[in-house]
Amino acid sequence: MISPTPATAPGGRTAAALRFTTELVAWVATPWALSGHSWLLAALSVVVLIGLPTVFATPGDKAQVIVPVPGAVTVALVLLQLGAAVVSSWAAWPTPVAALVSVLAAAAVAAETPRWRWLTGNGFGPGADTP
Repeated sequence: MISPTPATAPGGRTAAALRFTTELVAWVATPWALSGHSWLLAALSVVVLIGLPTVFATPGDKAQVIVPVPGAVTVALVLLQLGAAVVSSWAAWPTPVAALVSVLAAAAVAAETPRWRWLTGNGFGPGADTP
């Protein structure tokens, strides 16, 4: 059996675009919201939000995996990004912008659901060779 690749994982380009856009919002809004409290927390938030998903990934979901993790960990990392985008946008930006971010995150959740089911269906994603 051929292991799934990002091209064959469920969700498609729309889900990926919504997820990536929400991640970008998280990368901007979170340090923005934290900068008034601590520049160190603001910098650390960027390291966490970008670094964790870069290092930890589910085989079969990404082409190159540094540290393989179960699909549930990948789902949790996406939820961390979505949550950071929503909470930070409400803390840092005007209400209309934060409301748009909330709608974007909700759309990302709806579009990501098939991928999340696929990721959590088997510990490392269906067809992956990693135990």
